[in-house]
Amino acid sequence: MGRKLRILIVDDHDIIRDGLKQILSFHGDLNVVGEASDGESLLKILRSTSADVLLMDLSMPGKSGIALIQQVHASYPDLSILILSMHQESQYAVQAIRAGASGYVTKNTPSPQLIEAIRKVAKGDTVVPPGVADKLVRHLRDPKESLPHMSLTPREFQVFQLLVEGHSINDIAKTMFLSSKTVSTHKAHIHEKMEIPTTAGLVYYALQKGLLHNSP
Repeated sequence: MGRKLRILIVDDHDIIRDGLKQILSFHGDLNVVGEASDGESLLKILRSTSADVLLMDLSMPGKSGIALIQQVHASYPDLSILILSMHQESQYAVQAIRAGASGYVTKNTPSPQLIEAIRKVAKGDTVVPPGVADKLVRHLRDPKESLPHMSLTPREFQVFQLLVEGHSINDIAKTMFLSSKTVSTHKAHIHEKMEIPTTAGLVYYALQKGLLHNSP
């Protein structure tokens, strides 16, 4: 057997991290070398720990998953990022892959498929849910055909998510460690880019596109 694949786990729920560690422990070619509960602790770990695959939740406190993917991918281009998310909507997977992730699987994925996805991204392959590959190709061929929210930057997309979930400007500022003025600027850009002038309109759009956590 060759060198074990070094895995980093990032999720803000202890029970999820413990469950993942237990699943991975049954496979001799996989070795968990570290774990983190948020983006800041992950970045601290990466400065002192080498890994092959980053198994990461998309929604965590502080820095958003999409922005974190971009930062990690830029700083550690050889690290394969596999997103393990509660979001089944393809828009999230497209955003993640565009930001630099190597793969995207949902948290209801059977364990054997998760293990297979980890091994695939470690080899340099891309793992995406059914239907996402077609969306990625379409966006690359003609970005103008992308949905309005796809024009948002990762930071703007996080503000958009929090807005449509009912959070106030001040709440968003605290969550994202930004000033209220900066959040208000992002909000203005969101309305302008998506050509939706009201927050109620953004909520309706999110409902229509399945972008709310509690969307049917």
